[in-house]
Amino acid sequence: MEYVSAASVPQPRATRADETTAATRGRRSLAAALFLGAVGAAVVLLASGQTWAEGVVAVGGGTAPLDAAGGDVTGVPTALAIVGLAALVAVFAVRRAGRLLVSLLLTLSGAGAAAAAYLGASDSAALDEQAARTTGDTAARVEALTHTPWPYVAAAGGLLILLAGLLALRYGRTWPAMSGRYERDGAPRARAERRPADPDRPEELWKALDRGEDPTRG
Repeated sequence: MEYVSAASVPQPRATRADETTAATRGRRSLAAALFLGAVGAAVVLLASGQTWAEGVVAVGGGTAPLDAAGGDVTGVPTALAIVGLAALVAVFAVRRAGRLLVSLLLTLSGAGAAAAAYLGASDSAALDEQAARTTGDTAARVEALTHTPWPYVAAAGGLLILLAGLLALRYGRTWPAMSGRYERDGAPRARAERRPADPDRPEELWKALDRGEDPTRG
């Protein structure tokens, strides 16, 4: 009867080519996340400053034009874009679980900014408030309400931030972190060893004379 020994099968080790491929993939995902996050935040901030809604209100025998910028309709996209930018920078300052949490915050910021901008595309509350202030009548409402494409541009910027967050969640663990060279760990640092003074140096001779010593002795 023949016996077959159960020898362990050696597992293939990662080759240098695999490591290079992983490093290249990490660099590309990092560059893409930085680009998407920065561009997305800039788009949201720019679009939020543009006119989102227009209309008129009846005043006396005529009408008065009204318009509302994105910041008047909702300030959520702007606030979340700033949070997303801060999270994008903070990704490099933290590691492990902290990086995962910051990446999740980046993702949620993008999703929230996109949703708030999309909902603001059909909002009329800001123009209704303007109509009430213009006419002095709290029951006044805006008429001939129209919306511009800027809310959807802001929503697209939020989606870019969302994509940056998804990349951070997927590849963030392979991205580099801030160097710990300048981090203090609380351990006492060894002092530099002080070299003994050279008595043959002129400045040491003058110092010895100032102390009242005879530099020629010994």
